[in-house]
Amino acid sequence: MHLLLRAVSAACAALFSVSASAQQQNIVLFVADGMRAAAVSPELTPTMARIRAEGIDFRNSHSLFPTVTSANASAIATGHYFGDTSDFGNSIYVRFPVASAQGAFTPFVQDNFVLAELNRHMGGNFLAEKSLMAFLREKGYLTAVYGKVGPVGIQDITQLDGRTTIFFDDDTGKKNGIALTAELAAQLKVADLPLETPGRAQRVSPGKVTNILQQTYYRNVVTKVVLPHFKASGKPFMIVYWSPDPDGTQHSQLDSENELTPGINGPTSQAALKVADDDLAAIIAALKALGLEGSTNIFVTADHGFSTVSKESATSPAAKLRFEEVPAGHLPPGFLAIDLAVALNLPLHEPFAKGPVLDFRNGKHPRRANALLGQDPSKPDIVIAANGGADLIYLPSESARQLAPKVVTALLAQDYVSGIFVDDDLGKLPGTLPLSILRLKGGARTPIPSIVVNFRSFSTGCNRPLYCGAIIADTTLKQGQGHHGSLSRSDTANFMAAIGPSFRSAFQNRAPVSNADIAPTLAHLLGFELPASGTLKGRVMTEILKDGADVVSTHKDVVSDPSPEGLRTMVNLQYVGDTPYFSAGGFAGRTLGLRMPAN
Repeated sequence: MHLLLRAVSAACAALFSVSASAQQQNIVLFVADGMRAAAVSPELTPTMARIRAEGIDFRNSHSLFPTVTSANASAIATGHYFGDTSDFGNSIYVRFPVASAQGAFTPFVQDNFVLAELNRHMGGNFLAEKSLMAFLREKGYLTAVYGKVGPVGIQDITQLDGRTTIFFDDDTGKKNGIALTAELAAQLKVADLPLETPGRAQRVSPGKVTNILQQTYYRNVVTKVVLPHFKASGKPFMIVYWSPDPDGTQHSQLDSENELTPGINGPTSQAALKVADDDLAAIIAALKALGLEGSTNIFVTADHGFSTVSKESATSPAAKLRFEEVPAGHLPPGFLAIDLAVALNLPLHEPFAKGPVLDFRNGKHPRRANALLGQDPSKPDIVIAANGGADLIYLPSESARQLAPKVVTALLAQDYVSGIFVDDDLGKLPGTLPLSILRLKGGARTPIPSIVVNFRSFSTGCNRPLYCGAIIADTTLKQGQGHHGSLSRSDTANFMAAIGPSFRSAFQNRAPVSNADIAPTLAHLLGFELPASGTLKGRVMTEILKDGADVVSTHKDVVSDPSPEGLRTMVNLQYVGDTPYFSAGGFAGRTLGLRMPAN
């Protein structure tokens, strides 16, 4: 009996030792916003290329759809698909006018005040799920997050008062900023760093500038203030660094104004790739100098890929109208709303309860592409939340089931549409697939889109098609600038790599992975399992961990019934177990990277 007790005691001690050792490891999650897998190279991004070669090389990585920042930020933070997180896009529809968004029904959620207001209306956490950062903070980890406003707040969304997790974003030190503690402010002064984040260069002078000034500030705060402080504390930590570049520069660059080439592959965007890479290099150098490199796992991801904006359509009524500052024949911002207003003979409004009627036939388009359709804007029949390469359409009226087929018919008539997904509750419509295919239907607290429309994508002709992808985008940006959001493989193929004590070395992972897999994997390697409210979860990437075994993946193509025009929405899916991955989707011949079913 004594021998048995000693054996059990020894086993428990060994288990505790493993758990304690795992929990003492640190996490640095580096998000290079808009970094395409095809854009990483030893020449332009040597640090990322080295991590990919020496650590985990994800050869089959995915963002989620719609492939936009805020939505993918929620997946990265929580490990859940959008049907659970309620965060369906950068712009979404909510049932009330959002005061912090000037009373809009379709707030742009990359704003701390908007996030806080959504929290207040939706039980304290509009995401409904607990983030990895929140979970680790509660376990005693020190936590900090830097970079792009919006996705920064989402990482620990219930703590936007700044009293626990450290936040630095575009608005730090400004009216909308998350407050700094007195201790942190004092540490910044000692390091001779300002208390206010420099503005994004692209907002002041779009064209041929990167975000280097702002990102140098974030870099210095992390390496000169926060990492030394965390080291001195002796506690484990989690840092998220959300690099605004290359995304910001790829959006705003004017290397080919109104032209498709070089688009996002011009010199300005290439310089932005290096800015992000230099940030990562500086963080790694600081970890090494502080003796933290051996106890820190570094996971690098991008929220989405990227494409060059196209504004051309032969079928759109909006493209045949004239708008100020829109080249003749190009699609204006809000073209989808305008075309639906024409097809359904409905008044078009800005997205406010008292939004004025827009006379689009006389040059008035929705200011930010979002719009309401119907006689009464306070009770709209249709709401459009524009998200670049995909738009969300909501049908909040009681006649939604009768209106949905009419909207779908209007969409099918447009050459810029490539795939339509409809709320399962609205019935099976020819030419469309249900939202549940993309895990957009779950326990969301915000309204679920009635229809999600994917826009056409294509290659501009280089020898690497995914490197020079273009998409039709419902945006205020011009043709030749950059955007994302679609089910094009150039948008879904985000860059991922990882290195650290918990990961295999020089391992090429060919199994499909996605942003929803990051949080559960990082929690697992620390010895935890994240709590969950919803069921739409990513998986633990066991194959990338030390002593991990390869996993089996399968392919599946889902194809709708044909529309009267013969159009079928299809999606190329991969699975590991029950976990799905969306590689490309849309209509045949209208989506870059879409693989046609074998039969």
